[in-house]
Amino acid sequence: MTIVSAALLAVSAAGPALADDKPGGKPKQPKPPSSMSSVGGARLGQPGTQVNLGTKTPVLPKKVTGRSWMVSDAETGDILAAHNAHWRLPPASTLKMLFADTVLPKLPKDQEHKVAPTDLAGMGEGSSLVGVKEDHTYSVHDLWLGVFLQSGNDAVHVLSAMNGGVDKTVQDMNRHAEQLQALDTHVVSPDGYDAKGQVSSAYDLSLIARSGLQKKDFREYCSTATAKFPGDGKGRKREYFDIQNTNRLLTGADGVTPYKGIAGVKNGSTTHAGTTFTGVAERDGKVLLVTVMNPDSDESQAVYNESARLLDWGFAAVGKVDPVGELVAPKGAAGDAASKGAHGKPHSKGTGQASAAAKGDDSGGLGIALAITGGVLAVIGAGVFVVNRRWPLPDLVRRLPRR
Repeated sequence: MTIVSAALLAVSAAGPALADDKPGGKPKQPKPPSSMSSVGGARLGQPGTQVNLGTKTPVLPKKVTGRSWMVSDAETGDILAAHNAHWRLPPASTLKMLFADTVLPKLPKDQEHKVAPTDLAGMGEGSSLVGVKEDHTYSVHDLWLGVFLQSGNDAVHVLSAMNGGVDKTVQDMNRHAEQLQALDTHVVSPDGYDAKGQVSSAYDLSLIARSGLQKKDFREYCSTATAKFPGDGKGRKREYFDIQNTNRLLTGADGVTPYKGIAGVKNGSTTHAGTTFTGVAERDGKVLLVTVMNPDSDESQAVYNESARLLDWGFAAVGKVDPVGELVAPKGAAGDAASKGAHGKPHSKGTGQASAAAKGDDSGGLGIALAITGGVLAVIGAGVFVVNRRWPLPDLVRRLPRR
């Protein structure tokens, strides 16, 4: 399996990458493989759009051009519709979700670290940065703000150094991806910067997001719209500057309409990946995940608009459409159901995830629904969580400063 996986993973070319939200020229749209992984269901291994449309099911939106996309129910794990769900593509900074899900539990948020020059070595040219400086001290909390809000590769590299180095962190991420059964994913650089062989898929990114959303800190960071980040100075004299989340469906920046009920998760953009996005939203007690990878559209902010259209469809279709597959449970989390998913054999509807939730395992989808509908959207400043209102909070994002 390792040899076959390695051969299949070698699909992306190396080259200079730009910072998030500054994609370069896009190559001609390639065709998906004729056969892909069937983890989560046989339909997901087929190219093209997979959906079970019935007389009561709304039609899919027309203006969706992503090479790969997927809409799923975060609670049950049901996949409502998918398009080339297992196509292995460069993920850009959506890979930071896997970085956070892997490393965040290991470092206490109040732990402080003085940045050494070696901590910032090896970042790709044009990397997105939050403004971490050598010989300055930051808390783990500060650095996670930089990762989630500004997609700061500098913050990723410092946290990787605290985790034992970039190489160890990459190994940890690959092991965690395997444990989650995100088998399309191969990590080369923990920040998502374009690298040869670094790939993921719409299926895997949704799976990873679902795992991350089980963690309280992950939920709070990815749903944070604005924050204060440490600048120059020390102690009480230290200066702070404002940072804003680059998730435009959350903030409403750059002409994107804030999405009602949005609660994260992560966006990305590089030369080879194009634009990528995974989001989670809640409406009327339903929690949906959407992932869109590399739209081929001239529409401004296409990845956000296409994600919003797919979410709208998902909320209209949930309960009316038969799933085409499911998000499998991590290895060992749901016994035989998880191992069957790894081999692409049929699942009963929601079997693995329902079992995990019933047992109290925090990998269960029910945990996301309860956490999101009972959670808070936090605006974080100077190291303190400030709870404004219960969320989803469409009113809050309308009050945020625009770029």
